[in-house]
Amino acid sequence: MSDEYEIHAIRYGHFDRNAAANFIGGDEHDGPMPLDYFVWAIVGAERTFLLDTGFDAATGRKRNRALLRPVDQGLQAIGIDPQSITDVIISHMHFDHAGNSDMFGHARYHVQDSEMAFCTGRCMCHPFLRHAFDVEDVTALVRRVFDGRVNFHDGDSEIAPGLSVHRVGGHTGGLQVTRVKTRRGWVVLGSDAAHFYANFEQARPFPIVQNVVEMLEGYDRMRALASSPAHIIPGHDPLVLRRYPASQPGLDGIVRLDAEPLMRDASI
Repeated sequence: MSDEYEIHAIRYGHFDRNAAANFIGGDEHDGPMPLDYFVWAIVGAERTFLLDTGFDAATGRKRNRALLRPVDQGLQAIGIDPQSITDVIISHMHFDHAGNSDMFGHARYHVQDSEMAFCTGRCMCHPFLRHAFDVEDVTALVRRVFDGRVNFHDGDSEIAPGLSVHRVGGHTGGLQVTRVKTRRGWVVLGSDAAHFYANFEQARPFPIVQNVVEMLEGYDRMRALASSPAHIIPGHDPLVLRRYPASQPGLDGIVRLDAEPLMRDASI
């Protein structure tokens, strides 16, 4: 059985902001630099995995983020029944990556030990660290632990042949990236290890951070895990939708990351 996977980046949300908000120290060429919000479907011959679960409409309204397409509708658009997903990988527990708690009722969740400790422990006493977490998402994960539906990982772990997670930290205490074997080589889904290509290409950290050293070293770790820098996928960059082909002809906002990029920079 093949251990290669398809990867679909599914955009579900959007937030307008300027570049100065996306780098520690700001940006002297400040201008529009919005965030897109994604989940990632990792489709194998026998099983479909989901990386992150997004946020719902109520959370979008509360956080002033636009919900463009609910996550379940994005999955259904490429023929995936959310109830068929057996495994959900949570990169980290921020509200835009760990919501929709009732959507995947049959799945096991994969999270780092250090992320659970981070989002349930003393670090959450600090408003700066806890503001991007939603208490309902965190308590839902605790309930899954007691229901026997959480697999904890400590550093590097193989989830399935050709699919593994790797703790890098930085953005949160236990953020993990996901390494996927595809037809074009090893792709690293960075999630918020790098929000934008510019974060890791220019070594300019994102300002929501728990450990700056780990964030910078995470850029190097992603390079080591990926077949090339062009195989690293940032978590929120609208350029992803311009650099990769649509998963289906005419389908907006969903692209194939196991396919060769259309070009390195679609703006050129």
